[in-house]
Amino acid sequence: MDKIYGRKPVLETIDAGLTIHKAYIMDQKTPIVGKIVEKLSKNNVPIKYVDKTFFEHVDMNHQGVMIEVDSYKYANLNDLENANRLILLDKIEDPHNLGAIIRSAESFGFDGVIIPEHRSAKVNPTVYKTSAGAINNIKVVMVTNLNKTMASLKENGFWIYGLAGEAKETIADTNLSGKVALVVGNEGDGLSRLVRENCDVLVKIPMLGKVNSLNASVASALSMYEVLRQNGFK
Repeated sequence: MDKIYGRKPVLETIDAGLTIHKAYIMDQKTPIVGKIVEKLSKNNVPIKYVDKTFFEHVDMNHQGVMIEVDSYKYANLNDLENANRLILLDKIEDPHNLGAIIRSAESFGFDGVIIPEHRSAKVNPTVYKTSAGAINNIKVVMVTNLNKTMASLKENGFWIYGLAGEAKETIADTNLSGKVALVVGNEGDGLSRLVRENCDVLVKIPMLGKVNSLNASVASALSMYEVLRQNGFK
């Protein structure tokens, strides 16, 4: 059973039609909480009204709202056979980053997010919260081997572009038409050696300041926007 916290993530989950087993709500006289209660009641979801002590051990901005849903079911790689734009995450271990990347991927029209089984953040309450409900509208696939997945994507016509600060080619000067898969590594180590070697092209985001790296979720968002821009926002 997964727990989803926060008004917007809860509202998005209700609207996505997921099965909700129970809701826990602090009695609040706000329009959005009223809308949540109305929608939950319409779907016959049991609501338990709680006081602030119920949430005192929750380490996130819960906004006095929580629902219980079935544990997240990852999509299968076969579910992406008609995909044209994907983002692969190499060792992104912070769930806040994972949630933010999922949110950007859904916003920029990407078809899926691929994460490895090991050394990666998994979908949890923080990811639900940070994605602001976007996780309900995009496929997230967990694979056992990222490099084998990249090889499979290449066989399916994808070009693999890895983000690397030391790359000679900038992302704006790279042709990102066709079937595109972006690969993003974590802030500390960047891309793994084999993942780096298996990319078709390494690209960088040009920067003018003294800080020579970006947060993984920011770099992901900028790169996905560039893919969308080059394809005429279609």
